[in-house]
Amino acid sequence: MSFVYNLLVVLHLLGMAALVGGWAAFAWRGHDTVELMAWGARAQLVTGLLLVGLAESVSSLGQDLNHTKIGVKLVVAIAALACIEIGRARGRRGGRSNRGLVMAAGGLGVLNVLVAALWS
Repeated sequence: MSFVYNLLVVLHLLGMAALVGGWAAFAWRGHDTVELMAWGARAQLVTGLLLVGLAESVSSLGQDLNHTKIGVKLVVAIAALACIEIGRARGRRGGRSNRGLVMAAGGLGVLNVLVAALWS
């Protein structure tokens, strides 16, 4: 079971890389990376939920979870996903993604990384 957990951690980190990397390319180079960011945000949310579920249900993993931290990360992840999905939908209708919402989604992705790394 630890292999599955570690595989989910890798997928979670790849989702983070897609969200934050797409945001960086969007912000500094002007590339339209909204689809990449949307898939990264989706991956972050799904794999994060699966990681928590596995850690709670499989005692052999030895995970001691901080539920407050997980709750904060969940709210931030949902907000990031909402921003990027709304920005993406507006972009499909108007031809160009809503820059403010895309930037907010990237900033929320970075905030989630900071919460994960600095909250002990």
